[in-house]
Amino acid sequence: MLRAMRVPKLLRRRALWLPTVWGWALLFVLAAGGGWLGLHALYDFLAPDEPLGRGLLVVEGWVDDAALEESARLWRAGGYTRLVTTGGPLERNASLFRFATYAEQAAEILRTLGIPDHEIAVVPAPHSARDRTFASAVALREWISRNDLDTPAIDIVSEGPHARRTRRLYRMAFGADVAIGIRSIEPDLYPPAAWWRSSAGAKDVLTESIAWAWVACFFHPPPRGS
Repeated sequence: MLRAMRVPKLLRRRALWLPTVWGWALLFVLAAGGGWLGLHALYDFLAPDEPLGRGLLVVEGWVDDAALEESARLWRAGGYTRLVTTGGPLERNASLFRFATYAEQAAEILRTLGIPDHEIAVVPAPHSARDRTFASAVALREWISRNDLDTPAIDIVSEGPHARRTRRLYRMAFGADVAIGIRSIEPDLYPPAAWWRSSAGAKDVLTESIAWAWVACFFHPPPRGS
């Protein structure tokens, strides 16, 4: 008589532990608390305010009037060797403006704030479809090289959550030989402590989150001179 073939077991019974109602409530509270803390921490992460207080004071030309006023105050306070404005072409409705670049526009506003013309260096950047901030950093690097300036440190004035990405791109452009500080000016359009409550804040912070992640993961600067 043939023995019955033994079929291997395909399933195994195990005990499955599930949260109780109170357990689910605790998990919900922890998740909500973590999300709340994350909302607050995201802006602070994207907007570091860590100036060096020396070297060049570089102003991103696209920032709003409040940031330019703070730039003028920082320059008057002393400690910096040169005030520089950067930025590429004014692409939208450019024919309506007196200036061709953000660098020139910012310089003019600084003049109206009482900064003498001879104290401002205008360093415009070329058009760039890939990363305008990196293009501005490269233009500044080349300007420093052409003028044979000894520049061990740079402070950049940026706005809100754009600050971390700006600092990273400038560090990529200049390398380890130049210390890069950042001054993040709070935006006027929304309160940073509750950025998610306004469309302007949500758009600004979420867009910069994606942009910073792209730079951190995928952006590789071209070799110098290329």
